[in-house]
Amino acid sequence: MFVESKFYVGLSDINPLNELTNTFLLRFMEDVAGMHSEIAGYGITDMDKTRKSWILLSWKVQVKKRPLVGDSLNVKTWSWKINEFYAFRDFEVKNQYNEIVAVASSKWVFIDIDKGKLIKVSDEISAKYELEPNTKVFEECDLQKLKEPKDYINKIDFKITRNLIDVNKHLHNIYYLDIAKEVLPEEIAFSNELNNFEVMYKKEIKLGEVVKVIYSKENDYNYVTIKNEDETIIHAIIRLK
Repeated sequence: MFVESKFYVGLSDINPLNELTNTFLLRFMEDVAGMHSEIAGYGITDMDKTRKSWILLSWKVQVKKRPLVGDSLNVKTWSWKINEFYAFRDFEVKNQYNEIVAVASSKWVFIDIDKGKLIKVSDEISAKYELEPNTKVFEECDLQKLKEPKDYINKIDFKITRNLIDVNKHLHNIYYLDIAKEVLPEEIAFSNELNNFEVMYKKEIKLGEVVKVIYSKENDYNYVTIKNEDETIIHAIIRLK
């Protein structure tokens, strides 16, 4: 099953160069993914009944042509593979001229909300998503695990505030990119959006927590590692280019 929706790039979605930010690109894709789960019966509105939820593990995104303010976007998503524990969901974004402006892949796990544990995805649940096999947007079958660079250039403290949290009172997945931008060098943070990026989520961040945001550079990639305050736990690793 392919699920799609149209979005308009407005003033709140752009950076100072009138470009759609990576954060709001993720928001559009996340919204369409949520629509698919609502159709399948395992969305946000079904959680009280099912007591099950999908948790995002990672993103890989490639922007081929940066959308600008005023553009109309059609965002399409589908699940192409669900095995016992993992689900793989891809995305394609087209502009008003029917040009593909971005593609993305994501990896998810299914959890029991009450127990807070990973559970197997049954064939019955998988069937409700009506998989579209052999339709992945990247050649590789799995998303690469990111590793924290050994050396760093800069680090800052950042406190998680109420405007950044989701329905579970955790840092919303899309805002990891905004936090990463706080530690990037000024010439990167205020230039064009980086068109290739990956996010690997390791452990949720809760309201009120203070995290260490650490910037590194390795093999022409910009890395941002987000850790807890004493740097003993990795919450996420982000790679941008």
